[in-house]
Amino acid sequence: MDNENLLLTVSSSPHIRAKATTASIMRNVCLALLPALVVAAYVFGYMAVVIVAICVVTCVLTELIVEKIMKRPVTIGDWSAVVTGVLLGFNMPITAPWWMCVIGSIFAILIVKQLFGGLGRNFVNPALAARAFLLASWPTHMTGTAFIPLTDTVTQATPLGILKEGGSLSQLPSNLDMFLGVHGVYGSIGEISALALLIGGVYLLIRGIINWRIPATYMATIAVLSLIFGKDPIFMLCSGGVFLGAFFMATDYVTSPTTVKGQFIYAFGCGLMTMMIRMFGGYPEGVSYSILLMNVASPLIERYTRPRIYGTEKKSSKAVEGGASHA
Repeated sequence: MDNENLLLTVSSSPHIRAKATTASIMRNVCLALLPALVVAAYVFGYMAVVIVAICVVTCVLTELIVEKIMKRPVTIGDWSAVVTGVLLGFNMPITAPWWMCVIGSIFAILIVKQLFGGLGRNFVNPALAARAFLLASWPTHMTGTAFIPLTDTVTQATPLGILKEGGSLSQLPSNLDMFLGVHGVYGSIGEISALALLIGGVYLLIRGIINWRIPATYMATIAVLSLIFGKDPIFMLCSGGVFLGAFFMATDYVTSPTTVKGQFIYAFGCGLMTMMIRMFGGYPEGVSYSILLMNVASPLIERYTRPRIYGTEKKSSKAVEGGASHA
């Protein structure tokens, strides 16, 4: 045997490499969101696409300008700003004025993402933080009839709004309509069709972009708590932004735990907070705030669910981890 074949190549870690890049992952997320955008365009008309487009363009331009000013490498080619723009557009009501889309997009990229160091350093989801900012700043443009198209003079509230206001069951749409989202079941632009979001979520699962733990635990928690509170679990799952949050926002790599146990705890917390807000809060929907709250708790969850270093005692393992964190 040739001696050259016995030589080993010595290199530093990582030794296992994947073909996936940030850009390819983000492009797959955009593809997964297309079915929901198609349904939104069918239900709301061309303005749904316009609002999403305004958010995307503003997010990309903001990231480009900020990185130029701060003399950082330009990263708009990684598609992360595009995904932020699409998700923010999906969280906007159909009657949102263009200037709110612009302000929300600038806030998401400049304040939440870039001021904390860029992609991978933001501690909450930028699109959800922007939605919370807009909701606090212009509540009348982000709640109630803001989700109803101006052309519809019959429907007065979203399904969760009807439930929160104590409406009768006859006023609520059927579970099938809630699942399909095409018969006057209104809400934020990208959350109306559970089926379209499920198709996108399954695509991400098949492609290995996300794993099943967070979406499944999140939705299972909502279903179980719905039964405990005497509510229809299918209605609670298909209404509001549960599917959008479970597959596309709670699974954000940056703001969710990386440990297996941590992901279960995190997702359970998202489901629990969603139901607490829906049942006892003054706001009919709880998905956005629940994910934001658990984003903040994610580092703490990860700290206490981090596996012990192999081959060390429990105390010495903590000492090594503590030393590494202060290095």
